[in-house]
Amino acid sequence: MNFKELDPPIQEILHCYKPALTYIGVDFSREDVQEAIEYAYDDLEARLQSVIEYWYFLQHKNQQLNYPSACLITALSEGWTPKNWQQEYLDNPNFKSPCLLWWEKAAEVWGQDKRNELVADVSETDDGYEYILFRSGKTLSLKIAQIWGWERVLDYGQAKSGQAALEDF
Repeated sequence: MNFKELDPPIQEILHCYKPALTYIGVDFSREDVQEAIEYAYDDLEARLQSVIEYWYFLQHKNQQLNYPSACLITALSEGWTPKNWQQEYLDNPNFKSPCLLWWEKAAEVWGQDKRNELVADVSETDDGYEYILFRSGKTLSLKIAQIWGWERVLDYGQAKSGQAALEDF
């Protein structure tokens, strides 16, 4: 199943909670997880929140969430609802996607104005390819950007389309 095939409101909910659930250990590439999501439109957000809340509950008790993918499937099929959901749960730095972490770090390193001037988006495709989209239309793999470092990525982002900084790659 391709998440892009789901209704836009479902995509938006998944976009919000997927990084947290991935960190917890849910494997979204598993067919049974995808199928459970595909057939769980009623209160999907509450079901996802309940799994995250349960993970926090176990963390507080110094316990692990065994079989996180199975836990999500159970929450979806049995209609779990959160007992004491707090939106702050999503503020856990471990729950941020690599794309969001890079975006935030770029503002720290280059300054927010420079980042916004150069970078249009940092995104991930359905198959997991993470990339930076520059306002010039150029793209760069997030993995390559991490290898290159901030100065080289800045040079690449500022270079005119014809003079890509790939010459010395």
